[in-house]
Amino acid sequence: MEGTVRNGTKSFGIVAILATIAFVTGCKQAPPLTQADAQAMIQAKYDQTPPQPFTIVLTDSGMQQGVSDKYWTGVKKYPNGYWGDFKLTDLGKKQVKLPDGSDVIKWRPDGPSDLRYAYGMSTVALNHLKARSLGEIQDVGATKVVQYYEDVVLNVSDSLSTIVHNPGNQLSSHRQATFAFDGGAWKLQSIE
Repeated sequence: MEGTVRNGTKSFGIVAILATIAFVTGCKQAPPLTQADAQAMIQAKYDQTPPQPFTIVLTDSGMQQGVSDKYWTGVKKYPNGYWGDFKLTDLGKKQVKLPDGSDVIKWRPDGPSDLRYAYGMSTVALNHLKARSLGEIQDVGATKVVQYYEDVVLNVSDSLSTIVHNPGNQLSSHRQATFAFDGGAWKLQSIE
């Protein structure tokens, strides 16, 4: 009887091991996530997001460019010699909106050589985002993450684009996307 119990225990152990192997090999593994697939999912998310105005940080050089490109014109110079009011032209009103809803830029730097002073305004045209330069996809627990660059694709005139490309404006940001395997496929979980 003791031999039968040992043989039964051995048989049960072998069946348990075989069942475990069958279960593990029978489970589907997640397919690989390629950079092309990851970029397509990120871009699809951006394409579904409504386009937005872009906030322009206007520095002294951009202010001067706007005058020469006839987006605004000086209407008042203050006694200190470095403050001024600049009125948007009809061309300027088609390109930008001021934060207070007016059509007058109130230029108020701290001093005549204040290179840090900036004035914010937004584009009238709506702009969208584009994903580029994806890095290597990394496994993080049950998810996958990838680092990439998010660019603002401007829908503005060439001359305003020149102003926007002045220092102070961030047209590209470093981002991270996280993907989770759900329902038999990889899905974009979040963008940070």
